[in-house]
Amino acid sequence: MKNSIVWLASYPKSGNTWTRAFLSNYLINPEQPIPINQMNRFGMGDSIAKTYHMVAGREINMGDLGLVLSLREKVLRGIVANNADINFAKTHNIKSIAQGVELIPDRFTRSAIYILRNPLDMVLSYARHYGMSAEQATKMIGSKDNASAPSKTNAADYLGTWSAHVESWTAAANYPVLVLRYEDLLEDPETHFAKAVEHVGLPVDEKRLKKAIKFSSFKELSKQEKKGGFVEKSEQAKTFFTKGTSGYWKDELDKDLVRRIRRDHRIVMKRYGYYDD
Repeated sequence: MKNSIVWLASYPKSGNTWTRAFLSNYLINPEQPIPINQMNRFGMGDSIAKTYHMVAGREINMGDLGLVLSLREKVLRGIVANNADINFAKTHNIKSIAQGVELIPDRFTRSAIYILRNPLDMVLSYARHYGMSAEQATKMIGSKDNASAPSKTNAADYLGTWSAHVESWTAAANYPVLVLRYEDLLEDPETHFAKAVEHVGLPVDEKRLKKAIKFSSFKELSKQEKKGGFVEKSEQAKTFFTKGTSGYWKDELDKDLVRRIRRDHRIVMKRYGYYDD
């Protein structure tokens, strides 16, 4: 068994899907953009319900959190069972322990790419995605018990606070971790997506890089969703792709919520250049 998983990790609504779309298009180098509903072929999520049913040998109740967690080891073993050098795996889980179960075990892990986003913008996208108010979302991302609810199609994701999530993934690890800021990807995608290519051990081809960036642009992903929908859109959201920009919190986020987020996450926000925006 190889420790082959390259985690594509983030708090929800922080740029994970965009990064996966870019990597899919770079790795395959297609003539046309990879369909967004086929991206799971290049980076399976660690919370997909059907994989838990598969390893259990029957359909299980995804709301039985203890049972689902007890099967996580088998699910991860299934990801690495092909003996490939690299297996991309999307996760929103905090790098921690839930009910005695290690969520991101070193023994399966080759490396990680962690994408983070200014929580002042992220919280608005988070609220839209989960069908809640910005005030509710602000409270959620500041709660150590925050988790996404299980559903028929997905296991629960254990999130914790935004700050704890970032710190868990960016702390010193026994494997390489590349940290990418969503805002840097927006401002200079060629430089920062090239880092992702190098991180997984591939040469950077400028022509291929530019094409993959174009094929994974917000305009392209949004167009595909409007045409054929997106399987990762939550039932509560009208669309998965909504803004694709940064800094809109200045016009949309209540000042009291801005102060609360800055109070709750001051240390980590300062560390990553988000406190003085």
